[in-house]
Amino acid sequence: MSIFRARHMALAALALATAAQAAPETPSEPWAIHLQATDIFQAYGPFKSPYVGRQSYLPGPIRGDTFDATLYAGLRPWAGAELWGDLEMYQGYAPSNTLGSAGYVNGDGAKLGRAHFYSRIPRLFLRQTFALGDPAERQEGEANQLAGPRPKDRVVVTVGKYNVTDIFDQNTYAHDPRKDFMNWSAIDAGSFDYAADAWGYTYGAAVELYRGDWTWRAGYFDLSILPNTAELTHDLSQFQLVGEVERRTQFWGRPGAVRLTGFLTRGRQARYDDATAAVAGTGRPADVAAARRYASRPGISLNLEQELADGIGVFARAGVDDGRYESYEFTDIDQTLEAGLSLKGDRWGRKDDVVGVALIENQVSAAAHRYMNAGGLGILVGDGKLPHPGDEKILEAYYSLALPAGAALTLDDQWVDHPAYNRDRGPVNVLGLRLHIER
Repeated sequence: MSIFRARHMALAALALATAAQAAPETPSEPWAIHLQATDIFQAYGPFKSPYVGRQSYLPGPIRGDTFDATLYAGLRPWAGAELWGDLEMYQGYAPSNTLGSAGYVNGDGAKLGRAHFYSRIPRLFLRQTFALGDPAERQEGEANQLAGPRPKDRVVVTVGKYNVTDIFDQNTYAHDPRKDFMNWSAIDAGSFDYAADAWGYTYGAAVELYRGDWTWRAGYFDLSILPNTAELTHDLSQFQLVGEVERRTQFWGRPGAVRLTGFLTRGRQARYDDATAAVAGTGRPADVAAARRYASRPGISLNLEQELADGIGVFARAGVDDGRYESYEFTDIDQTLEAGLSLKGDRWGRKDDVVGVALIENQVSAAAHRYMNAGGLGILVGDGKLPHPGDEKILEAYYSLALPAGAALTLDDQWVDHPAYNRDRGPVNVLGLRLHIER
């Protein structure tokens, strides 16, 4: 059986299982199983490209196809607790093998693409909720969350393996590449260099305090042994601290939120200027590996969302980090600015359809420009030289068409100008088609 036939059979089986499954209201779920599958096909055509580096968008036409499927299993071992484990299967490559722009176009594509299916356990965690008062609200059941009542004022402790952005930098309109925007710098603040392995997950602990319209969050997470690699440290000798404060708002009687997120990365990381100076006059490309020393790298971002009317919401993010140092885990962005709009289809009789538009501008520091012009490679970018640097500008628009049986088909278009901060190359226009099924 071919890989593509197996993939399509898996999607069909999930759709049939979803259609057949009942959805009873459970006051407090003792356990739950959820499923999802996502297939993303993307392609771009020829574009201006006078030269190519090791981590460039390859001159078109280029296409890529990624597939993943997840089984989420959770149970309630005792009052207030949830224990979750996820099993995920991956296959395929994103265009140019997930390289070419800092705001990369497929946020669901693993950095480690493979031609054949392989599986991992991305999440295995315990969440404990402690009530701070009697008033309760309804918690809906979904992947990694059991249905049931929860106290409005509470303390939540999450320990285990998961994605840092499962808890931090949430946004109703731009946060899930399987459902809304797909660009890496649209779904999270591009400068939020959160701790993660090559698949986006890490071990750690987070504490959240919910009081009225405020939430305070703090977390401690494991870093990779080397920046942007698959293996995490075994002794937490390299780590990241993350903090966030959230204020839920009501403007014009409509819900919104403001979140301020900060991080501090402590690990072996290179200053760009040190890596560049080390090869001056040698003719060799700059390399951060030889310049790494134990150091701290901070960053901060602001995240806004606001409902304007029924089914209409706006959002924005802005972030900055210490651009003297190499990015450690996420992508090569030191400053980012994002704004967008999300519109549901009620107005044209398609209440579950969604249209989204986002504008993004990403930057790196002058030190990073010098490093890349000396032939240095980042996490996702590196054209071999950078004589004419510029800001990376991205426009993404999508239409998500709701289908029966919990499925959605999305047409996505991303226009990337100055990819990899390079005025000599691009723009690149990437068209995408996404099929997502969940239950």
